[in-house]
Amino acid sequence: MTKIPIIIDCDPGIDDTMMLTLAFARPELDIKLVTVEAGNLTIDKTAYNTLSFLSYIKEDKVEVALGLEKPMFRVQEVAEDIHGEGGLGNVKWADPTFEASKRPAIQAMYETLMTAQQPITIVATGPLTNIAALLLAHPEVKPFIKEISWMGGAAVGGNMSTVAEFNAYVDPHAVELVFRSGVPVIMSGLDVTHKAYITREEMNELSHLGTDFAKKVAEMMNFYTFTQSQTPFNAPDFEKQIRVHDVCAIACLIEPTMFTGDDYFVEVELEGRLTQGTTLVDYAKKTGKTPNVHVLHSVDRAAFITCFFDAITTIGKKIAQ
Repeated sequence: MTKIPIIIDCDPGIDDTMMLTLAFARPELDIKLVTVEAGNLTIDKTAYNTLSFLSYIKEDKVEVALGLEKPMFRVQEVAEDIHGEGGLGNVKWADPTFEASKRPAIQAMYETLMTAQQPITIVATGPLTNIAALLLAHPEVKPFIKEISWMGGAAVGGNMSTVAEFNAYVDPHAVELVFRSGVPVIMSGLDVTHKAYITREEMNELSHLGTDFAKKVAEMMNFYTFTQSQTPFNAPDFEKQIRVHDVCAIACLIEPTMFTGDDYFVEVELEGRLTQGTTLVDYAKKTGKTPNVHVLHSVDRAAFITCFFDAITTIGKKIAQ
């Protein structure tokens, strides 16, 4: 099997944890490095959650490197109201059995890319702060990045404001830099992630799989369902449906036929008083500008659920061994 080499850049967070579940469950992926940044929570919490979760699933040999603590130019905003004060709802995974790398994330990404045998895909499920900093400091890495698969943005409707998605809103300057870099980008925005949902009935089935891991996942996701349903920009049915946004950024790489999208020119609003962080997708293709982002907008939900649940089963069995 020819594996897909990837670097994961994340900010765990509940849905980042589920993204890591799928990533480490699939044999198609060769995970070279995990980098962490502030986003859903401050970096001390996202770093701890990453080390704790990877220790729990027995993946403590992967390098975890710590990145930037704040957005490029904005005041930091986090999402403890959604993910809980510790970032994982009420779930505790494990005391970390390993420590973060001595290499900072930007150095680790640079050295990993420049010594790779083939171009590497970067999977980014938080603000694009680390990736933007890498491209700004080391533009020579661009030929060594196959593509960036990012969970963030939205073509229609936001969750941080009426028009802006969280990852884009908290660091729009980073998004703008990445989108203008010339590196191919896949955008799994709210347009597709809102369709990649799990019902409460399906989550109840998950909790009865019999593994400690599945029970913890169900507990964590039920917390996530409640907090998502309380936010002002979410639809009423969110109390019945769980959105695991970040999983899409991995799923679209391993099972691309599950998703539908198209290439569009996308730019980011940086200064708008009411629209900061909005990702403006030229759906009508009237700007005449060359498309710079592959925007996903639809998903085969049944296939997505099978993929996600299979990953939870795989990791649950691995832990039990």
